[in-house]
Amino acid sequence: MDDLQLQQLVEQLSEQRFQLPFKHKAYFNSRLRTTGGRYMLKSHNIEVNKRYYEHFGVEELNGIILHELCHYHLHLQGKGYKHRDQDFRMLLKKVGAPRFCSTIEKEEKGKSRLYNYHCIDCGQLYRRKRKVNVKSYCCSKCRGAIYLIENKR
Repeated sequence: MDDLQLQQLVEQLSEQRFQLPFKHKAYFNSRLRTTGGRYMLKSHNIEVNKRYYEHFGVEELNGIILHELCHYHLHLQGKGYKHRDQDFRMLLKKVGAPRFCSTIEKEEKGKSRLYNYHCIDCGQLYRRKRKVNVKSYCCSKCRGAIYLIENKR
């Protein structure tokens, strides 16, 4: 799905569920990380996280779009458009939009990598998150040489 198809889907859902037109832009934003979508107050555009579409499919995408359209239509009507407002919660129930989107497990980008070092003389074990130059460092107990055992993820 590309931005043009997303725009058409948002316009279609707006007409079907809200009986109101969507007159602004809807597009995918690849920089979104922790949220499924975002309604922009100044420009009235809707940004959607494409990873949610790729991970969960069209049903989750429809839920995200409906949620953001609730913000959109209430804001333009001058009603309470924030999550804590009663108008917003009532409109969510009326159109069947989810209050929260599903969560995607965080991708591990080397943060869980552990380097295990072992002393040749006394057997002392060292665990490090960062790689250590074994030529520059030695064991803190016996001053023996250390070496890398394994590289875990």
